[in-house]
Amino acid sequence: MLKSFATALLFATPPLIATLSPAHAETYYVDAMKGDDRFGGVTVEQPWRSLAKVRDFALRPGDRVMLAAGSVWKEPLTLTRSGTASAPIIVAAAGAGPRPRIDAGGVSPHGVAILNAEYISVSGLEVTNDAPGSPPTQRFGVLVSAQDRGVTRGIRVTDMYVHDVRGTNDRKDNGGIVFRATGQKLATRFQDLAIERNIVWRVDRSGIAGIADRVTYRDWFPSENVVIRDNYVEDVGGDGIVPRGTDGTLIEHNIVRAAGSRAPGYSAGIWQWSTDNSLIQLNEASYTRTRYDGQGFDSDFNSRRTTLIYNYSHDNAGGFLLICSPKRSETDNLGNHGTVARFNVSRNDASRIIQLSGNVSDALVEKNVVHVGKGMDVQMVVATQWDGWAHDVRVQDNLLKVAGTARYGRETGRNGPDYLIQPGFAPAREIRFKGNIYLGNHIDLPEDGAGQVIPPYQEQPADWQVPTFDPAKPEGFSDYLIRHRSWMLAMLQRELAAPVALRQPRTMSIFEARR
Repeated sequence: MLKSFATALLFATPPLIATLSPAHAETYYVDAMKGDDRFGGVTVEQPWRSLAKVRDFALRPGDRVMLAAGSVWKEPLTLTRSGTASAPIIVAAAGAGPRPRIDAGGVSPHGVAILNAEYISVSGLEVTNDAPGSPPTQRFGVLVSAQDRGVTRGIRVTDMYVHDVRGTNDRKDNGGIVFRATGQKLATRFQDLAIERNIVWRVDRSGIAGIADRVTYRDWFPSENVVIRDNYVEDVGGDGIVPRGTDGTLIEHNIVRAAGSRAPGYSAGIWQWSTDNSLIQLNEASYTRTRYDGQGFDSDFNSRRTTLIYNYSHDNAGGFLLICSPKRSETDNLGNHGTVARFNVSRNDASRIIQLSGNVSDALVEKNVVHVGKGMDVQMVVATQWDGWAHDVRVQDNLLKVAGTARYGRETGRNGPDYLIQPGFAPAREIRFKGNIYLGNHIDLPEDGAGQVIPPYQEQPADWQVPTFDPAKPEGFSDYLIRHRSWMLAMLQRELAAPVALRQPRTMSIFEARR
């Protein structure tokens, strides 16, 4: 049965919606089984049949397009008309039964697309984009694209079930849900974009990704007020969630599992690229499969003041946390500056727990809890080279519980995806350790642990049974989100021995802006 939040709101409060909508706003019905494009489409009894009719019709602000439950279309849904702030165009599901389904494989690069339009809400649909027997190519489940448009506002993609999108793993700019702002003629960005409560499953290459072209040091026009929240992303060829070219993005309470499953090259669970003030909180990232990066979380290239707080990372092949950027360039890259990773929990992450790579400065890694399981041998903190080395990094007041073995040092070479290390962090500079608590077997301890008698450690029983979800059965998703958030908050409070106080995102002030 389908009853999305957006659909319920539409039918539960018609007087309010009628008040906010302009007098000419209309509701149009589309039914793949009993519709006819010659009908007027304004009644349930005489609906349109095709999504091409929706594409070609001159929708106006306040109009609603209701897609009949149980309908299946072998064509894309393409939206090019704009609503307004007080009267958005709304596309949602109507009626009881299976979600309206769009199977775009072999006929379109996208299942659903919002193209150069604003103030649009799409919710409650099922979308696939596979083409068995044909080679993978650039494909999208949902594409939100603005080009040479300036500021594009007020877009909502919610309660979508996006799965089996067979894109190419050779490029990052395709996959489940992609928002793309480009403009060679006119600088373009999004404002007030929300991607919430979606299921993204079995997609290539990216789960939820942002693409932008005004992201360099000297050409900076970031999207603002972007919210990526309460999404479930599983079995992704490459990256799970990765916004690009944003300021003040909130990435909150998403669950990413089995990222990096098929794509060559480097992937991670949840990260950002060329952003300011990204707030990444209350997320779970787990079972990332690649060791080329392969961490649950990453603060990456040309980014300032990224905050990772109250997240849970576990069973990732590449580790917990990567902070990285190549050397500074006066044209495109400031490096990675001001990352804070605080109050996170890592459990049974492999390879590299905390990796500092390249031009990383003014970073703070504090008050995190790390569990290394019995029989595991990991690099707890490792500095690696990427056109340079990290400097000015504080690692303090972390609780490091090691039932296996943990090592510390800097890169001396590579063996495929793995780093060979030796004690000490030079030529990385000012990697300062203070007040960390070391339990178990640590080798080549940094200065705050050297000379101490380190107590042995054996992991104690605790509730690590994080709630799971079967994306093949999307009906229980809303209840799952509630259970998962509750478990996360209880686990974090137990591990951190302190209440959880979530943050609000902010953007740069005029005094902090890039030139």
